[in-house]
Amino acid sequence: MKKIYFLFLTVVTLFLSSCTDAFLDVSKELAEQRSYESIFSNPEDTRRWLMDAYLGIPNVANVFGANGYGNPWPILADELDQNAQSTDWNIEQPTSSFFRAHRWNNYWQYIRQANIFLERAQVIPETGETDFIDEVELEFLKAQARFLRAYYHFLLFELYGPIPIMDFVESPTNTDIDYARNSVDEVVDFIYSELTDIANSLRDPNLNDQTTLAIPTKGTALALRAKLMIYAASPLFNGGHGEALRLTNTDGKRLFPDYDASKWQKALDASQAFIDYANAGHYELFKVTDGDGNIDADRSIYELHNSYNKEVIFARSSVNWGNVTGPSGFDGLHLPRGVRGGNQGTGHMAVVQELVDDFFMIDGLPIEESPLYSEDGFVEDPAEDLTGNAEVGTFRMYINREPRFYQNVFYNGRRWHVGGEQVWFNKGGNSDNSSPNHVKTGYLSYKKVHRSVYNQGTHPKSMYRPGILMRLAEFYLLYAEALNEVNPNDPRVITYIDYVRERAGIPLLADIKPQIRGNKELQREAIVAERRVELASEGQRYFDIRRWMIAGDGAGNGGQGGVFHGMDMNAETLADFYTRTEVETRRWDNSMYFAPIPLDELQNSRMLVQNPGY
Repeated sequence: MKKIYFLFLTVVTLFLSSCTDAFLDVSKELAEQRSYESIFSNPEDTRRWLMDAYLGIPNVANVFGANGYGNPWPILADELDQNAQSTDWNIEQPTSSFFRAHRWNNYWQYIRQANIFLERAQVIPETGETDFIDEVELEFLKAQARFLRAYYHFLLFELYGPIPIMDFVESPTNTDIDYARNSVDEVVDFIYSELTDIANSLRDPNLNDQTTLAIPTKGTALALRAKLMIYAASPLFNGGHGEALRLTNTDGKRLFPDYDASKWQKALDASQAFIDYANAGHYELFKVTDGDGNIDADRSIYELHNSYNKEVIFARSSVNWGNVTGPSGFDGLHLPRGVRGGNQGTGHMAVVQELVDDFFMIDGLPIEESPLYSEDGFVEDPAEDLTGNAEVGTFRMYINREPRFYQNVFYNGRRWHVGGEQVWFNKGGNSDNSSPNHVKTGYLSYKKVHRSVYNQGTHPKSMYRPGILMRLAEFYLLYAEALNEVNPNDPRVITYIDYVRERAGIPLLADIKPQIRGNKELQREAIVAERRVELASEGQRYFDIRRWMIAGDGAGNGGQGGVFHGMDMNAETLADFYTRTEVETRRWDNSMYFAPIPLDELQNSRMLVQNPGY
């Protein structure tokens, strides 16, 4: 009898689209009066249990509001500003009960889900039925469960720092549950060991098998391991956070280590293992080329996020992108007034001026170094713009910018991609900026907005694409970072930055800035600048500026506190609109390098200690 070994894979994308509530908590288990023996003697129920553990994978389309397993990080970093935002979200949301419930509380539930699976899942022999679980499938299922457990520990670690390691099942009848935090080194060692142990039990990525695209692969495990070790070597976790160095458990155990330079070599070793695997044909930067083989940077950057492709290392398959018929969902929230369907209070996600300024010019230089940059008036001849994106009347700040700028920032006077409506955010324009739902900085976030949805006629009102969580360009830059910290004279530092710049359609550093080669500080600055724009609004910046410990350096320098700017939305004339104007003043103090552990957790524990500053 032929067995379909991985039957559950054919429905994995379906289960992610419906939030099943079965088996998720202890009370549900007891209420249903189903024994573990009953559940784990049935192949379908066994797989369902593991499927529920997948529900904690972050949903990158959830950008509006505070959700710890969505993508609120751009509005909590120096990237975006959410409209109708009346509080300083830089501090308000990470400390709110709603926000922290979605990481601290819920991820422990998903970890428990995986732990129960690992303890109870077993071979279910063939008994004349068509479905069973043999040793091969069981090994694969358990590798997935261990990956998810390690991944969720990582997501807690990057936000809260050292956490308790939960690699066992606690009895629901235990009324005296109390755990101390493990140290940074212990958490890192646990996650590293788990990912190392399971890597070869996971499969290689296979774009030809649509049923497996949501499943972590060997490459996913190697990539997460590399990222983990980069974190462990970075200042925040490696002796650079003075307040954290004094943090101890109640028994006096230190939670943060002193600086250890050898951790950068370990980070490089883990990164090298992933890069070698990627370069063996498993991953490559996504590129669209013209008939002559030249890279079309605009199409490459845009289309990258619209499909599973060989750059994608890990993605959530079911993502609620919403539609353009109302002010909800990703596409609806990124639709400006003045565009068909955009008059219902949409266009919420605004780009801060500090991010606008950090995109390069088409010559590959920053705005302060490029002779192409100007804030002097308006385009009179479209030939002034070497990119072909401008028309007469475009403010010169927005011409001759790199392709990633145009794929990320929708600026005043630009035309919408469908319908061709010219969008104005200035006072008196079609944005109606008296409403709390205007684009408050004068810039709309444009990244990942699908260019075919439009609320008119036969145009699609919604469009599916995966929610990309890890992609190759990020790991090229992580690899360059590790190389630079270990040996700045290694030529691969520049080479791997330039791989990303080449796809982005700008000149290579090797050509325009050969003088920085071998200079650790200048190469470090180049890596920081490249990650800033390549990964803009993807949710990584929030954690980068913390692990580098530059979050206190002030707005415009990577800092998360101080005055953030946009255009002058109250200007009476269009000319005056193009003036850098204070939009929001955000508070920063060093306690914000980590999120606080919920107060109720501390009140119910004798052993759990709070992060510094709370």
